[in-house]
Amino acid sequence: MRVDWPALFLDGRTPTRRPATVRIMQSGLEVSLLDGATLWWPYAETRQTQGFYAGEQIRLERGGPLPEALVLEDHAFLAALHERAPEAADQFHNPASRPLRLRLTVYAAVAVVAGSAALYFWGIPALAAAMAPRVPVAWEEQLGRGIIEQLAPEPMRCAGPEGSAAVEEIAARLRSASPESPYRLRVFVVDHPMVNAFALPGGSIVIFRGLLEKTERAEELAGVLAHEFQHVLLRHTTQQLLQRASTGLLIAAMTGDATGAAAYGFKSAETMGMLRYSRLHEAEADLEGMKMLMAAGIDPQGMIDFFETLDEVGPKIPDALKYLVTHPQTGARIQSLKTYAREHPASATPLRPKGDWARLRGLCRRTDGNQDS
Repeated sequence: MRVDWPALFLDGRTPTRRPATVRIMQSGLEVSLLDGATLWWPYAETRQTQGFYAGEQIRLERGGPLPEALVLEDHAFLAALHERAPEAADQFHNPASRPLRLRLTVYAAVAVVAGSAALYFWGIPALAAAMAPRVPVAWEEQLGRGIIEQLAPEPMRCAGPEGSAAVEEIAARLRSASPESPYRLRVFVVDHPMVNAFALPGGSIVIFRGLLEKTERAEELAGVLAHEFQHVLLRHTTQQLLQRASTGLLIAAMTGDATGAAAYGFKSAETMGMLRYSRLHEAEADLEGMKMLMAAGIDPQGMIDFFETLDEVGPKIPDALKYLVTHPQTGARIQSLKTYAREHPASATPLRPKGDWARLRGLCRRTDGNQDS
């Protein structure tokens, strides 16, 4: 029986992936690195966080808030682990059970559809909440690409080189605060006057020109992006889409059918405009977004300032500031952000001079002077 398996090791402190060899032992995993170092991972301290679906990388973690991680490609590793260490079998997924689990999942979905109206109203939201953390990343990315084609087609994207570079610079700073994220966090700016932003499944954020032009400095846009990135990382958007989806999309999500995800892309794009995150989701995105800003060395006051601006002007022009509808800001939430920032001071490095940002935020403006209002 094979006991040695190639893997990538992450130490939890840096984004570097180091080649390693994992040996399956009866009481734990022996991890050997190229520099000769050997680590011991007892099964009791090891948990599996990915690799429950075909085609998805296996990810094992050990440790606290910033855990060490092992990433393996071959799902035969899990079968070998179950054979070599059966006493630890309950802690790790068994690929042999996948066909049975898939059949049971489909049967459960059919049962929900065939249920009463009462079951529909509470059953679908509960099912979406339970499914969202287990949806394969590849499926989310495929669904997100389908929505991007509808919400942000190539001709509508703003592509001013200086402005695009500035937005990417902010996104890169934020990505540095989440080096182990399974998502490729990307930002698309759409040439439309609406003040709005959407987080899409799979890691894409759509920012409309109207919102970009409301920012007074780069840190304000960083605050919006950090908030939206958290909706992705916490899978809030995926949960909301599944909650409002048809049965076909639910089954596609449960089975990891990327083709099914693409087929429902257009309907999901329409659904994006109707998303309403729960208060819990918004509070989570606020807090975790602020933590992301601090970890990236970006002044969190930018998030607070932008939310305060929208909260102040929103009642005067409610139809224009759509961001206030999809992301309702209240005095209590803003005050919570201020309290957290005050109680957790962190150093910050300016992103760009304020005057420079005033010029770069106009990346959607056309040189012919025919910019839509």
